[in-house]
Amino acid sequence: MNLESETASLAPFRLEPQYVERIWGTPDLRPWYNFVSDPSPGHNPIGEVWLTGDDCRVKTGVLAGKSLSEVFSNHAVAMLGHAAAERMQGQSPLLLKVIFAKEKLSVQVHPDDRLAQKYGDPRGKTECWYTLAAESGAAVAAGLKSGVTLEQVEREVADGTLEESLEVVPVTAGDMIYVDAGTVHAIWPGSVLLETQQNCDLTYRLFDYGRPRELHVTKALEAIRLVSEAGKVPPVKLADRTVLVDREYFCVERIVVDGVRNGSSMPGADETAGGLQYLFAAAGAGRVSASSGGFEPVDLPERGIVAVPATSSAWQIEDCGALELIRITPRFPAGKLAGAA
Repeated sequence: MNLESETASLAPFRLEPQYVERIWGTPDLRPWYNFVSDPSPGHNPIGEVWLTGDDCRVKTGVLAGKSLSEVFSNHAVAMLGHAAAERMQGQSPLLLKVIFAKEKLSVQVHPDDRLAQKYGDPRGKTECWYTLAAESGAAVAAGLKSGVTLEQVEREVADGTLEESLEVVPVTAGDMIYVDAGTVHAIWPGSVLLETQQNCDLTYRLFDYGRPRELHVTKALEAIRLVSEAGKVPPVKLADRTVLVDREYFCVERIVVDGVRNGSSMPGADETAGGLQYLFAAAGAGRVSASSGGFEPVDLPERGIVAVPATSSAWQIEDCGALELIRITPRFPAGKLAGAA
């Protein structure tokens, strides 16, 4: 990949969602998405809707039909800017997804970058969950209770009592939960979550409620941090936006769009403009257009996502009805290897 040869700008484009089967998912995603899972034998219900998966297809613009992995491979600088493109080496930095859990997910842990690379993978998985909706009493697990030891975890995995050592976090709509790599965690039924994570699908399962799936107890014990930074993150309300979480790999914000808002007005004084941005409609709908010509408008439907590349010309977003806009931007921590090992 020749990064120096990439100079052309890219206009914002919408991505098609990818519906991913999970044994703990739900057969009917309506009203969130107009999708019903295949009921025939050999198929599982849908547990995750991937918004920026490597295999997600571009829906609009000159790249329509291309997979997102192709876009990053062939247009790394246009998507990310020079410095970030060099770090990512043609790979996408973030995977965004909506999680629909009808049953409990496994109790699990994700490796950090160092451990993932030890076993030949490019990066680990730090993530966060923004609660789009929650039933009364909904909760997740994020971390271990104080004083729990690895020996205790191993023993409770064997006797089926690991849940007793988990830190339970009640959730309501609008809550943000941060889950750094190494955190033992679980998602339980009762909520719909927007997950932002490093672009990595590594999961080490500790306990799976008797399902016939592989466990990864040895690697999980190596990955576990007995004390992590996981938990509910209080929102930071600024004049023009609410910062839901801003950590080493990503920043997630809720932005008010009153009529039409220029994209150039979104970055705060403490931010560097010009990087990749994802615009997600948590509710309502919007439209992304060029501020002074340059590309065709891109509709942002409810629960849809638009990628705004680093080299996009000046743009604006219009509220087309009850828009709740979530902006997600990647972060690239100094001194850490964000791309392939």
